[in-house]
Amino acid sequence: MTSGRRKVFTYGTMIFGFGLAGYLLYVGLSQFTWAEIVQSVRAIPTWNMTLALIYCALSYLCLTGFDWAGVRYVKNDLAYPKIALASFVALGLGQSIGLAGLSSGAIRYRYYAHWGMSTEDVAKIVLLSGVTVGLGLLVLGGIVMVLNPQDTAEILRIAPSAVLMLGVAFLLAAVAYVALASFLRTPLKIKGWSFQMPRARIAMAQIVIGTANFALVSACLMELMQATENVSYLKAATAFVLGNIAILVTHAPGGLGVLEVTVRHVMGDQASIGALVAFRVIYFFIPFFIALPVSLISEAVFRARKARRSGDASRDREDAEVSPAVQAPSV
Repeated sequence: MTSGRRKVFTYGTMIFGFGLAGYLLYVGLSQFTWAEIVQSVRAIPTWNMTLALIYCALSYLCLTGFDWAGVRYVKNDLAYPKIALASFVALGLGQSIGLAGLSSGAIRYRYYAHWGMSTEDVAKIVLLSGVTVGLGLLVLGGIVMVLNPQDTAEILRIAPSAVLMLGVAFLLAAVAYVALASFLRTPLKIKGWSFQMPRARIAMAQIVIGTANFALVSACLMELMQATENVSYLKAATAFVLGNIAILVTHAPGGLGVLEVTVRHVMGDQASIGALVAFRVIYFFIPFFIALPVSLISEAVFRARKARRSGDASRDREDAEVSPAVQAPSV
C-alpha cells in the first residue's frame, strides 16, 4: 500500500469510526433525558464508585506492563518509571482519541526516541503491546465462554456447545503461543509477514498481564452495574469482551457508542445508563484529562533538556575555538 493510499485508508477509517460512534451514541442515549442520565449516575453509591476507580487504576498499572514486556522484548533495560510514564500518556490519550495502535504508537515514539530507542524498536514495542491485547482478550474470552456459554450463545446466535468449543480453542491458542515462544527461535512467517517470537518468560507475562487487565476492567464495569442490579462477574466480563471485539471491528474512537450499545444488548436493563456513563468517565475521560497535562509537562521538560544540551554543545565548541588563542607564549 502506497503512502497516499495509506493516508486515505487511515483518515477514511477515522471518519467512519467517528460517524459510527456518533450514530450509536445517539441511538443509545436518545431514549433518555439529560435529567434521567444525571439521576442514574447519582444513584451509584460512593462505595461502588470508589471500587470502580480502584479497578481502573489497577488496569492502567497492568497496561504499563504491556510496554514493559515490549521494552524487554527489544532487549532494552530502560527503567520502569520511564516505561510507565510513556505507557500511561500514550494509552491515556490513545484510547480516547481512537485508532489506539496508531495514536499511542506516535506518542510512544516521542518518549522512547528521546530515551535513545530506534524507530524499529518502538515499532516492535507497539506490535508486542498489540499482541498482548489480543492474548488478554483471547484468554478472558475463552474463560467466559467456557464458564458462561449461554450468554455468548444468545448474542452470537449459535449453540452453547459451539461457544464452549470456541472458548476451549481460544485457551489452546494461548497455550500454543507460549509453546512457540519456548521452542521456536527462528522468525514465525505467515504469508510474507514475519514475527520474532519473544522468550517464554515474556510470553507468559503477556498472557498474565493482558488477562489481568481485561479482568480488572470487567470488574470496574461490574461494580458500577451492581449499584442497581445484582450482576454476576461472568456476565459483566462476557459483555465487556464482546464489546471490545466490536470495538476492534468498528475502530470507533475509544469504543464510543459501540461499547455502550454492545453492553446494553448483552446485559439488558441490568446495564443502567448511569453505569455506562460513569464507566466511560472513569475509564476513558479521567485518564485522558490526567494524561494530557502530564504529556504537556513532559514535552516541556524534553524541550528544555534539548535546549540545554544544545547550549552546552555550543559552549564546548566555543571553548575549543578559543583555547588555542589563550595558550601561554613560548619562551
